[in-house]
Amino acid sequence: MIYLRNIAFYLAFYLGSVWFVLGAVIAAYVSPPYIRKFCDTWSKWHIWCCENLLGITIRVTGERPTGQAFYAIKHESFFEAISMPWLFEFPAVFAKAELSEIPGFGHASRVWGNIAVARDAGASALRQMLRQVRPAVDAGRPICIFPEGTRVPHGAQPPMQAGFAALYKLLNLPVVPVAVDSGPIYHRTWKRSGTITLHFGEPIAPGLPRAEVEAQVHSAINCLNR
Repeated sequence: MIYLRNIAFYLAFYLGSVWFVLGAVIAAYVSPPYIRKFCDTWSKWHIWCCENLLGITIRVTGERPTGQAFYAIKHESFFEAISMPWLFEFPAVFAKAELSEIPGFGHASRVWGNIAVARDAGASALRQMLRQVRPAVDAGRPICIFPEGTRVPHGAQPPMQAGFAALYKLLNLPVVPVAVDSGPIYHRTWKRSGTITLHFGEPIAPGLPRAEVEAQVHSAINCLNR
């Protein structure tokens, strides 16, 4: 059964993705406001395929704030990356710079409002990220980041990337940690049925010292890994 479920998932999701991604790329050039519809629907299609074809139950726990926030999210698999438009209302997401360089898709990503992260460019990269994210902040959009910098195996708890604390300070928004445990079920060739939990932790007020905010966020995003 697991193999049949996965074959159905891969066929349905990736064939559907051709349409949604192509639509988003065309919209980015022809009618930018429509890009949101394609991205939102793609994310919802992925959730539908996970629930109905793979037999995955998605559980969202904790309290999500009503105001704008800076969301720090654990990253264990592709699941949470593509779930961003489903989980949040028109989020702006920090994503690795390589994605913005893909022909067509990169332009669509920028039009959507994602922020390219050049991990090795130091202070100049931080200034560039702030320029990119400022319109999304001014528009009241949720700002999302994977603060450990990359996808990590379930149970791994690497230190926070240095840029997270700098962005926390400069954006002056409450940070909301989001724990995820998608790795064991989703980050594998033959995905399993089961439950994936996304847990919203308590908001952390802006203005804390770097060491304190990093410690609080690190502990909160790893609460499902213990």
